[in-house]
Amino acid sequence: MDNINFELSLEQLWPLLIAYAPKLLLALATLLIGLWLIKRFVGWMDGRLATRTDPSLHRFALTLASIGLKILLLISVASLIGIPTTSFIAVLGAAGLAIGLALQGSLSNFAGGVLILIFKPFRVGDVIEAAGYSGVVREIQIFHTILTTFDNRRVVIPNAQLSNNSLVNINIEPTRRVDMKFSISHGDDIVKAKNILASLLQADSRVLQDPAPTVALSELGESSLNFVVRAWVKTPDYWPVFFNMQEQVKQRFDAENITLPHPQRTIRLHQVA
Repeated sequence: MDNINFELSLEQLWPLLIAYAPKLLLALATLLIGLWLIKRFVGWMDGRLATRTDPSLHRFALTLASIGLKILLLISVASLIGIPTTSFIAVLGAAGLAIGLALQGSLSNFAGGVLILIFKPFRVGDVIEAAGYSGVVREIQIFHTILTTFDNRRVVIPNAQLSNNSLVNINIEPTRRVDMKFSISHGDDIVKAKNILASLLQADSRVLQDPAPTVALSELGESSLNFVVRAWVKTPDYWPVFFNMQEQVKQRFDAENITLPHPQRTIRLHQVA
């Protein structure tokens, strides 16, 4: 009895094997050739992106391309075998939508990271002001950017904030303008004070002469005459020149008997009989 059942099973299975064998062979060939093509394509992408993109974006793009192409290949192979793929694609779409809603913030940070790595508004080593912090960019990751503040604190900023809001890249340009303000008393010589400020700028080799420095009387204040001083310097010299000018101006003004004013107010008392 068992032999008869076995023979019947083989007789029923044989037509199925004959009917599905070409599809199975075609699906297997498609799978093998597809995997080979995906490997070649990812290798081609690796060579193209190696020198053109950030290493973090480079690795992520390769992984994303490999996974996406393999999913499409598996769906194609399943379709060749005769497995219905419509419901499978619908399930994948629903799962993707649910994951996207659950990870909305993370996806925003991811998109921001990709935009930063592609358009490069700043690079590692730049000094930036963003999200209420100032510091040196230490790492640009897919989801976050890491800053080190000037007092050596580590700040992790989501990339969505950096890509969707204004930021200042302080040292991306080779030169910067140092803006300073100095005041003298109303009784001091304006021309003398102006010449002193100009001579100090001329004597400092770090101050660029093109564009030429500017020294001008900008305001007649209540208790002071205020000069604006503007000088162009190389970006690394910004703060050294600023601090040095404060010290040099104080010493020269003292030596030339030019007083630094203090707030004054005149009060007149009117006595009524």
